[in-house]
Amino acid sequence: MRFLLFSIVILICSACSVGGPSVELAGKRFKVEVADTRDKQSLGLMFREVMPADQGMLFIFPGEAPRSFWMKNTRIPLDILYFDGQLNLVSFSLDTPPCRTEQCPGYPSGVPVRYVLELNAGTASELGVVVGDRLVVDLD
Repeated sequence: MRFLLFSIVILICSACSVGGPSVELAGKRFKVEVADTRDKQSLGLMFREVMPADQGMLFIFPGEAPRSFWMKNTRIPLDILYFDGQLNLVSFSLDTPPCRTEQCPGYPSGVPVRYVLELNAGTASELGVVVGDRLVVDLD
């Protein structure tokens, strides 16, 4: 029964997201949840058991600054991609593992960034993403 309810909720949410925010990276489009408030950014992808292969989360910050992400309470491995204010990829943390302890390491951008894209681990390697690649954002 729980599985059926979960499946229905996923289908409804998928239907709602058609035409929603998306990004394109290396020729592939991803539907994204936008984390543009402190609350959404703090929660991120915590407590998710799965994320569809064609989805991700886009963090949008008000300005460029060095950023650091951690994986506390995140249950799925992720690629964390850091973009500057011009949407150019400037650094990344690939195959970032979930953290299952109280003390979790940080994964810093190393340089000022304004946007951060989280995708399922392995996606960036599959796409052949490299520093300098440009992210196309569609928030409609």
